[in-house]
Amino acid sequence: MIIIKPAIWLAATRPAFLSVTLVAVALGLANAVHQGAPLSFWLAAVTIFFALIAHAGANVINDYYDALSGCDAANTERMPPFTGGSRFIQNRVLTEKQTAYFGYALLCSVIPAGIWLVLQSGAGLLGIGLLGLFCGWAYSARPLKLQSRGLGEIAITIAWMMIVVGTDFVQQGHWSLSAWLIGLAYGLLVANVLFINQIPDRRADAATGKQTLIVRFGPEIAPCVSQAFYFGCTLVLGIAIIFQLLPISSLLALLAAGPAVLALRALFTDVTDRQQIMIAIRMTIMTCLMFGALLAGTLLF
Repeated sequence: MIIIKPAIWLAATRPAFLSVTLVAVALGLANAVHQGAPLSFWLAAVTIFFALIAHAGANVINDYYDALSGCDAANTERMPPFTGGSRFIQNRVLTEKQTAYFGYALLCSVIPAGIWLVLQSGAGLLGIGLLGLFCGWAYSARPLKLQSRGLGEIAITIAWMMIVVGTDFVQQGHWSLSAWLIGLAYGLLVANVLFINQIPDRRADAATGKQTLIVRFGPEIAPCVSQAFYFGCTLVLGIAIIFQLLPISSLLALLAAGPAVLALRALFTDVTDRQQIMIAIRMTIMTCLMFGALLAGTLLF
């Protein structure tokens, strides 16, 4: 029996990408503090840990189903480490069965923690948690395979919105409209990251039946659709400020427009050029993280 080192299991989760979830949790905590809720360290710690576990499980499950479809094996144009998966299965670091068991074990481990958090904060958390977990699973898992049906961006927006809303609910014990708007604004930016990452993978996706938006309509739609994500995020933030659900200082989060402009410039320059795509991917990720971090900071301080 071959014993797999813990470092390999950790690397299989693609930990660098978990930062988007860490920022989402920070946004939920920051909103709760801004609303005047006393911050519970232990509830926050459990929320952070298991939100990261859920995201890690979704990453591993995504690798498993992309291996089953042959997508990752066929992807010769991937841009590591951003697209094309971990390739642990293709490089024979893990088997398909090991990857599947690991991914589902991570997702299942979230359930008892979620039940405990429901008991601490309220029954309303149950629906939030189940919806977020479902979207993370359904994004790539059979039979739904939402990404392959052009619905991946919707699933991702909802999943990360639920992380923000759920984190806030754990601390406050009730719904918060500001958390829903913050979660929607941030979720749109996370969805934009996944959307842009589809560009270099488009030929492998098409060859294996993954009908993503980029496959369906071509990479030429990327600049305009990405602009729409940014506009939607800005609109939601503006609505929250106008109705005094967020302070005017929240406008500081729009400093993230800097890397967003660089991402869009790369896309409009040549959406099929690998150098420009790499710039767009990096700047899109930076925009997402910078927006979330700045918004959380203004709410806290």
